[in-house]
Amino acid sequence: MTTNGLFIGRFQPFHKGHLATVKFALDRVDQLVIVVGSAQKSHEPRNPFTAGERIRMIKESLDADGQADVRRILIIPVPDIDVHSLWTHQVDMLVPKYDVVFANDLFTLMLFHEQGIKAIEAPLYRREEMRATEIRKRMAAEENWEDLVPKPVSKVIKEINGVERVKTISRRDMPGHII
Repeated sequence: MTTNGLFIGRFQPFHKGHLATVKFALDRVDQLVIVVGSAQKSHEPRNPFTAGERIRMIKESLDADGQADVRRILIIPVPDIDVHSLWTHQVDMLVPKYDVVFANDLFTLMLFHEQGIKAIEAPLYRREEMRATEIRKRMAAEENWEDLVPKPVSKVIKEINGVERVKTISRRDMPGHII
């Protein structure tokens, strides 16, 4: 019997903790769908990168890693809807059949558990620093962030001028900023 899993996240940006979770999930399933959540969002403080940019970050990181069997992975963007209890049904419409969900967000895990799906909280890798919020904060403050992401992610962010985007977006939301 084939076991299919989902790994759900926003990946803003994809970092080494996410990569560790992909490997954790691949050790437990035959096929893994990486769900890029909040796919419709970009150019916001919590969501600076587009779905396409995030998919590219993930794909290039997995290709470069050498340990993750990319033949067993699909990457699918899924937009949000404003009714949490219906979001899992939207996921069901957009991804192949699955047996288990992996996530680091307890709310996401709860939503799938309520639908009768096995939900596993993946172990967190260096959680104090391996958080996309911390990485974006470091980008905005011009601090070292590149050690926290796979090299292909750093390359993509540089190519799209992503650090400048994060800095501009974070300044835009500061008190007193006039558009």
